[in-house]
Amino acid sequence: MNRIFIIAGEVSGDTHAAGLLRELKVLEPDMLVVGLGGPKMREVVGDGIEDWVETAGVVGLWEVVKMYRYFKEKMDAVLDSILDQKPEAVILVDYPGFNLRLAKSLRTAGYKGRILYYISPQVWAWKKGRVKTMAQVLNLMICIFPFEKEFYEKSGLRTEFSGHPMVDRVVTLKREWKREPGLVGWFPGSRLNEVRRLFPIMMDAAKIIKAALPSTRFAVSAANETLAGFMRNMTDEHGMPEAKRWIETGTVYDLMQRSQAGAVASGTATLEAACFGLPYTLVYNVSWPTYVIGKLVVRIKHLGIVNILAKREVVRELVQGDLNADSLAQATLELLNNAAEREQLQRELAEVVSTLGSGGAYTRAAQAVHEVLSAV
Repeated sequence: MNRIFIIAGEVSGDTHAAGLLRELKVLEPDMLVVGLGGPKMREVVGDGIEDWVETAGVVGLWEVVKMYRYFKEKMDAVLDSILDQKPEAVILVDYPGFNLRLAKSLRTAGYKGRILYYISPQVWAWKKGRVKTMAQVLNLMICIFPFEKEFYEKSGLRTEFSGHPMVDRVVTLKREWKREPGLVGWFPGSRLNEVRRLFPIMMDAAKIIKAALPSTRFAVSAANETLAGFMRNMTDEHGMPEAKRWIETGTVYDLMQRSQAGAVASGTATLEAACFGLPYTLVYNVSWPTYVIGKLVVRIKHLGIVNILAKREVVRELVQGDLNADSLAQATLELLNNAAEREQLQRELAEVVSTLGSGGAYTRAAQAVHEVLSAV
């Protein structure tokens, strides 16, 4: 029986880890799984998973610094737990700020088991020098973007391209709907600090759009009911109580398929929007210290994964100082008013999505893990 310690630190990581574990159970029915994650992982493997994603899923350097003591205590506790339990394998899912440090600490402390990484950290964007260290401490990297395999294998790290899980999800979530003329979908993110920064800009942009196109309607996707409640309070604070009617929960993928145009917070949702063919603008706004430091370390031209995959700007990016109510309104109005532009964008999105594999991503990832666990 293989014992596995697994760690995911964000909502998306919880989803991907649960998908991997579900398929891995087919290949390793007797495995014992413990670790840190979220409710979806607990549904698959039970109470051995501590649900911490809502606390752990912060974004931004300053936000992480404020929680330094919490993360330091967690790191120490996880390290002690793994060294004490001596699982055959540790599976790290995305969440590089924590997980890469843990992997290095485990090897330094003498952990001899296998360390596998699923959902490659984007070191190709910000810290290429880390690849050498990763090759020394990891036994396997499972990546979900095609260009990553060659990037990691150059360092000698065994790497498998599993395909992107979103390809599979789209098949089950896609509806044969026509887009609703004049419907704008706002997607301000799944984290509280993202919503706090982006939703007010979206409300102000909506005023400008409504003045130019009075028939326009708006819908806002809230990642959960907690965020929805926060957003409802924000509408009152912002003097737009009517915006309460826009807020929806549990409809994110439907809204991506219904909307004629939209704006999506930088992150996983931008790729989801691409998979559903939503004509959208990418929006990004973090604290200025986080942004300035990020600009110093990030070595890529584009922020959005669609543009990174395409190696050019397919989706317009409104980032930090370039993002305001006027710029967002104008970008959205261009999409609403120009059918040819929307259709061209949808064609280009489809071309990018076609590079992400043909499905079966979690199955291939589980098979790669199983091969490592089975190796003598």
